[in-house]
This record gives sequence, structure tokens and C-alpha cells, in this order.
Amino acid sequence: MRTSSKPSPQSHRSTFPIVGVGASAGGLDAFRQLLAQVPSGSDLALVLVQHLEPTRASLLSDALAKATTMPVAQAEDGVRVESGHVYVIPPGSQMAIEGGVLRLSPLEGDERRPHLPIDHFFRSLAIDRGRQAIGVVLSGTAADGTAGLAAIRGHGGITFAQDPRSARFGAMPQSAVDAEVVDFCLPLAALGAELAELARHPYLARSVPVPPTPSGAASLAEVVGLVRKSTGVDFGEHKQETFKRRLARRMVVRKTAEVGAYVELLRREPSEVQFLYDDLLIKVTSFFRDARSFEELKAVAFPDIMKHKAPGSPVRAWVVGCATGEEVYSLAISLLEVLGDGPADHPILIFGSDLDDKAIERARAGLYAEGSVEGLGEERLKRFFVRTERGWRVSQAVRDLCVFVRHDVARDPPFSRLDLMTCRNVLIYFGPALQRRVIAAAHYCLNQPGYLLLGLSESTTGVSKWFVPSSKGE
Repeated sequence: MRTSSKPSPQSHRSTFPIVGVGASAGGLDAFRQLLAQVPSGSDLALVLVQHLEPTRASLLSDALAKATTMPVAQAEDGVRVESGHVYVIPPGSQMAIEGGVLRLSPLEGDERRPHLPIDHFFRSLAIDRGRQAIGVVLSGTAADGTAGLAAIRGHGGITFAQDPRSARFGAMPQSAVDAEVVDFCLPLAALGAELAELARHPYLARSVPVPPTPSGAASLAEVVGLVRKSTGVDFGEHKQETFKRRLARRMVVRKTAEVGAYVELLRREPSEVQFLYDDLLIKVTSFFRDARSFEELKAVAFPDIMKHKAPGSPVRAWVVGCATGEEVYSLAISLLEVLGDGPADHPILIFGSDLDDKAIERARAGLYAEGSVEGLGEERLKRFFVRTERGWRVSQAVRDLCVFVRHDVARDPPFSRLDLMTCRNVLIYFGPALQRRVIAAAHYCLNQPGYLLLGLSESTTGVSKWFVPSSKGE
């Protein structure tokens, strides 16, 4: 949306959870042990994803059928997932889930880069099932599954990793643990039983179990107050249904049935306040997320901005709620692709702000695992990234264009003289009054012309006073 000059889950969805389980080296034995621990009759489905030789026939489903009384079958394209069943990825395939139906596609891509079938499936599972998604990472090497677990957690699901000390190859679960995207880290002997217990929890049903009773309301206010006292951030102006959903997720992890009991837990364990705070800061991001938005920036917004720029004047942008920095770097890359990365007439400065100090530190480092850069393409990786032993680092030339700071858009003064402000999937978590304040601040801090980029799920109610649409999409 351009500044105006005037000052003014689905019906087909089932109620049982779907458990995505990923493994690579040592995976067969880990799968067997896990299936042996999941009680017969558990109201869940398991989808097993392992790194397999693309050209070799798989006997995995036959081998695993001996470990459980649940039906085990190799996945087929178009099969609807049923409770009490186990599905195994076939070799040479990528697998996703859409509307509860498995979708298979040929394994393609550059043979010089590792395939990441676990991340691919987990991401689709997160989108398809929301809080009814459960992700499990077992034995394996490298880091496949880490980015996928982050997606599941961000969409309200629950995440597990095998205790790396109990795994034949501990690198894959250890990567997930180190990235702080794991809710339960357990040996296999305990993991299966925990899955079965979780499947019965009301959190995985359609309605979130936070009672709107007077005592419950009082307890919720206490939770908000404890978080505010510890972090300085007031979630009282955020949408309460979202707050309740994230609170309910933490209560599942801490096995606390009543809000009042959880308040006592917060008082006893100050560290849990931080865990809840981290959960409330929903970090669902990726490079070039909603690619069409970036194409429209390059086709519409950037040319209009540059047309009105005096020689030597900078291009300034601000990404609100930048999380671990992928959107900030995506904007920088897009601008360089439009302007060229040689000596420029217009210096580029992009601010990325977030409430999460740890996320800001990761954004500044600009280091991302293979799963995070999977869709970027070889040309962008070669031009804007450097391969390291720990993953892909954004090049110094791109990082020099970006400044990351902790900032509370609800309380702190906005940045000024901006050409572009992105506020994607941030306003949807704010109450109406806070939304209006942020939109008014955006109009105040943007140049003429200036653009506000909202997320696909963002409501534009009240925006027309300050902005006019510049595209059909946003």
C-alpha cells in the first residue's frame, strides 16, 4: 500500500494429530523403537520421513510393520491420512500434506546440495494442521528437520527430539535442540508414550482449553502482568484469543491443566516467564516469504520510490517484527537486484526490529542452516551468501546494509524518513486500538511516496484513512 497524501484451519480437517517423524542415519532402528513404544489404539497418525537412496527400492514399510500392530504402508500420492495408521515416504520422492492428503513429487534439485525432505514435509504439516501438528526428529546427521520444527512450533504445534545422547547419530536432534525449537527432548523409551498421552490432550481438539470464567479471566490478567513485569512488554493490547492459544501451548508443554496453577508455576520459576514470552513472540518467517509480494515491490514500489529520489539520497526501509532477519535480508537482496550491487547513487539502509533479543542476535550474525535457504536458488546463493561449515552466511556487503535493533512498535518512537515499512503478520496479533496507532505511526514516518507492506492475512480495516492500495494483493 502506498501512503495517501490526505491526512487521514478448514472444514475437512480431522481432530486427531498427525505426527511427522524425521530421521536419516540410524533411522530404521530409531523408527522401530519409537513405533514399539506407541500404544495400539492411539488416536494419532504417524508419517515417517527418512533420507533414502533415490534409485533403490525401499523395504522400510515391511521392516517397520513388525514393530507395531498399526497398519504400515508406503505413502502414495492422494492418500488421505487416517488415525491409527503409519505412512512411510517412498524413495526418490518429496512428500507434503495438503488438506489431510499426502502429496508426492519427484525428488529434484542440485545434486551438490543436500535434499531436505524432513523440513519439506514438516513445513507443509505446520501449515495444514496448525496446533494438531507434532514434529519429531530422531537419529541422523546434519540439520534436516530443524527449520521444519521451527515452523511447526510457530504454527502452534508441539515438537520433539530424541535425546542426542541416546541416538546412534546425534547431530540431527542436537541441531534442533541447539536452535531452541524443541519442546520435549526424550529418549525413545519415553517418547512414544509421551506422544500417545499428548494425542489425548484437549489442546489438540478444535477449541483451545482456556476457560473464559471470572477466575480464568483473573488468572489471565495475572499472566499478562507477570510477563510485563519481567520483560517490559504489555500483551494486554494484543488479541486475547492469540494470547490464549500460545498460553495453552505452554501449558501443554508444562503439563499444567488450569491457568491458576500455571500462574503459580510462573511465580515459582521465573525462567518459565521467559519461555512463555518467547512463545508469544510468534516467529514464522523465511526468505522471500510470499514471493509475489517481493515481485510487486520490484515492479511497482521500488521504481516509484526511485523516480522521486534526489541524487545521493538514501533508500530507507523498516521491517517490523523481523524475527531472525530473513525478511530484512530479502529486502536488501531485492533492492540490490533492482539497483545493482556496484557503487550506487542511492545508499541503502534497512532497519530490522523485534522484541526478541536472541532473534536479533541471530539476525545480526546472518548465518542460516541449509533448510532455511532451500528455496533461494543457486544464483542468489552464489551472489549474496557465503558457504561456511555451519551453514550459509549472508555476505558482508549485504549485512552492511542492515541494522538490527530491539524495538517495541507499541511503545517506542518509530524510525523516520522511510520509503518502505513492512509490517507483515504483526498487526493480526494486535487489538484494534494498537493496530490504529501502528498504522498512524507508519503514515507519519513514511516519505511521499512511501509504501506499507502488509501480510496476506492482515486486515486493512481503518487503513484507507492513511493509505491507498497499490496492488490487488496487498
